[in-house]
Amino acid sequence: MYIYIILLDIVIAVSLFYELRRDLMMLQQNSYRNDRYMRWIKTSGDTTSFPRLTALVLFFMALANVAGGRIILSLIGLFAIWNTYKLATAKYKKPLVMTRRAVRIIITAMVVSLLLTIIAALTAPAKTLDASLLYAGLAMTVLYCLSHTIVMLSNYILKPVENLINRRYYNEASEMLKSMPGLRIVGITGSYGKTSTKHYLHRILSEHFDTLMTPGSFNTTLGVIRTVREHLKPYNEVFIVEMGAKQKGDIKEICDLVHPTMGIVTAVGPQHLESFKTIENVRDTKFELVDSLPSDGLAVVNDDFKMIAGRKVSNVDCIRYAVNDTDNAAYTVKNVTYSANGTDFVIVSAGKDDLKLHTTLVGECNISNLMAAVAVARALGVPDRKIKYAVERIEQVEHRLNLKRTPGGIVIIDDAFNSNPVGSGMALDVLSGMTGGKRIIITPGMIELGNRTYELNREFGVKIASSADVAIIVGQYNRDAIVDGLKEGDMDESKYHIVDSFAAAQQLLATIVTSGDTVLYENDLPDTFK
Repeated sequence: MYIYIILLDIVIAVSLFYELRRDLMMLQQNSYRNDRYMRWIKTSGDTTSFPRLTALVLFFMALANVAGGRIILSLIGLFAIWNTYKLATAKYKKPLVMTRRAVRIIITAMVVSLLLTIIAALTAPAKTLDASLLYAGLAMTVLYCLSHTIVMLSNYILKPVENLINRRYYNEASEMLKSMPGLRIVGITGSYGKTSTKHYLHRILSEHFDTLMTPGSFNTTLGVIRTVREHLKPYNEVFIVEMGAKQKGDIKEICDLVHPTMGIVTAVGPQHLESFKTIENVRDTKFELVDSLPSDGLAVVNDDFKMIAGRKVSNVDCIRYAVNDTDNAAYTVKNVTYSANGTDFVIVSAGKDDLKLHTTLVGECNISNLMAAVAVARALGVPDRKIKYAVERIEQVEHRLNLKRTPGGIVIIDDAFNSNPVGSGMALDVLSGMTGGKRIIITPGMIELGNRTYELNREFGVKIASSADVAIIVGQYNRDAIVDGLKEGDMDESKYHIVDSFAAAQQLLATIVTSGDTVLYENDLPDTFK
């Protein structure tokens, strides 16, 4: 009989491993920060999910000796097989990246689980092998229900180790940067627009300098360290560093490492309000970049945002740029025209010749981002002819207001990477200008807006009503707010649809869309949201 129980224990152990692995994925998506992970646990309902409640019921049935321990353990085994299959075949938008840190955490979690399982087995009332194995299976069932705690505990246990490793990497990156005193470093931050601006600036500067930028969304201190250690070469002349932040001090921490001489602030808006609490905290954190610049440096800031326009810069020369609020801006635009081939516009700047440009990019946000890139390029001495050549050849950044045409004649506006009040409004402006067929939006709304989440998503719904012919609202998180906005905007109920997933949205879209239509994908919530 004990062989049968051993097999059941193995099955339960495998299920526990897959659950720990999934929890680690969610911890990773919360930047390995236990406090953020706990906030996600509280809002997600994951602790009271159907599988966890089922496991808990089976455990208490075993304690009450309902139908006998072996029978209950058999039921737990069947549950474990189902749960393992479910987790092993699940598809995630942002799957676990098995970094060295992730490996250390999962190994620690498994060791902790093993030790607790052994302790439970040794404390079985009946000193028989069957009883010990039975208690081991029940212990692993409890650990499955408490797997969040096991992962957080493992993360906490490893904190001193991670700090030592990170400090070593930090020192190595710092020494590499010190060995290149001629390297010009440009920092870019903002509530949104920083990644696109980084790509545009890199494309322009690469016409004149050997230029490196932080790849992807490597915008944390550890991401910058990794870029320096793995990608920086002695012959690089300019290093463009994207700087993200989830709390005050994050930008300063990056600046203390790389010591930028130029900095761009693209936007200050209600992004990440859940962690920043106030828009003033967002502004102060973004301006940590400007405050860190040396006296002979240069700040380039976007005056289209009131929180930026009203913030004085006295420690360094400052170029202000704007598309709309141009009163105090040194860089402005005129003669903006959109066509099927992209955008034509003219950059006007004090003391310099007007610069007529063409780009395949669309949207006011992209013009704004290009202005910041051009201002820095000119300050670094890149000739206008090279700037013009580069801007004409800039490719759209994937999932950021990316325009595509399908063979079936459908226009796709892909703005799925991240949605914010300004960016979503600009995307809807582009959609509203598409008059060749139906204008369709698929969106779950916007996140990380703190106590303004409902208000801003309702306003988003109002704008959808005036910009789109058909709306498909995905998921539960912002559903009520967006629908309230659609109703306020007088969109007919037959014109908007509610679905639970993007897969369901695609199925519905297939029954609606025809040649000549335009489909806007606005935001794609990560696995931490429903």
